[in-house]
Amino acid sequence: MTGRQNLLYFLSLHRTGLFATLMAAALILFPYIEDNPYTLGLTNLIAINAIVVLGLNLFIGYAGQISLGHAAFFGLGAYGSAIATVTFGLPPWPSMFLVAALVGLVALAVGIPVLRLSGHYLAMATLGLNYVVHTVLLQWDEVTGGPSGFAGIPSLSVADVVFDDPVSLHYLLWGFTMVCLLLCLNLVRSGVGRGLAALAGDETAAASLGVDTRAAKVKVFVLSAVLASLAGSLFAHCYSYVSPDTFGIFTSTDMVIMVVVGGMGSIWGSVFGAAFLTLLPEWMEIFDTYKDFVHGGILVLVLMFLPQGLITGLTDMIRVRMALWRRDHAAA
Repeated sequence: MTGRQNLLYFLSLHRTGLFATLMAAALILFPYIEDNPYTLGLTNLIAINAIVVLGLNLFIGYAGQISLGHAAFFGLGAYGSAIATVTFGLPPWPSMFLVAALVGLVALAVGIPVLRLSGHYLAMATLGLNYVVHTVLLQWDEVTGGPSGFAGIPSLSVADVVFDDPVSLHYLLWGFTMVCLLLCLNLVRSGVGRGLAALAGDETAAASLGVDTRAAKVKVFVLSAVLASLAGSLFAHCYSYVSPDTFGIFTSTDMVIMVVVGGMGSIWGSVFGAAFLTLLPEWMEIFDTYKDFVHGGILVLVLMFLPQGLITGLTDMIRVRMALWRRDHAAA
């Protein structure tokens, strides 16, 4: 092999690690390049959304299931941390992980019966879960604050460092996002991830090969709920205020659209999808009035022309073009 071929082989073999390293370096340098608090606030929101979408993509893209209710777990994480820290006076960090564990138990209790369903029946069941949780958050005034929301949530801190400004929050939120990203990348490359891929391809065939399909679906559902809860807790401590409208049904559908746009079964695409849908209102002034129409139109266009998602579709297109170029170059 030539030196160029060795280099290309090395890059292809370690491309995931290289991409992660480059992304981490870019995120570390970003506040020095762009110190506008508003811009940093947008990127911080992207980080929170990306954590939810990473977990949801495991459930939709890798397990081949559908959930229209993940905003419920997002909201339970946010309100759980708010109630634990403000009402009960617990420290923020232990509260986050305690709430994540409790939300995981809720997902387990819900997932065992609900994941017996499939297709649009599963979609309707998870949609109903979101509706129930949103209604509780809206109506239980004594605990959640009702329509007025829940304020006064303390910021996270480590020693004397308080994460209450855009720059410190940037490093905190993207630090969590990178950890979740690496965990998901390692998961999908493990035996568990290959089992999930087989489940998404054909559940009957996966079961015949020894994959416990029911247990796999429940486990990935719980994991995705825990990630959504973690993102919700970070959201609450980042903004010091939460309201029920943030965790409604439309938020769940937005999360699904982020998965589809980024690419079902693409971990890197999850981050792209979260960034694209979060930044879209900043690119379109008309978006505030016609948000749902624009989201629906994007979803239809992606499913029609790039059903595997933008990132996966464009990557496949580039690979095909490169293969054709190499073939023509070799023939010449």
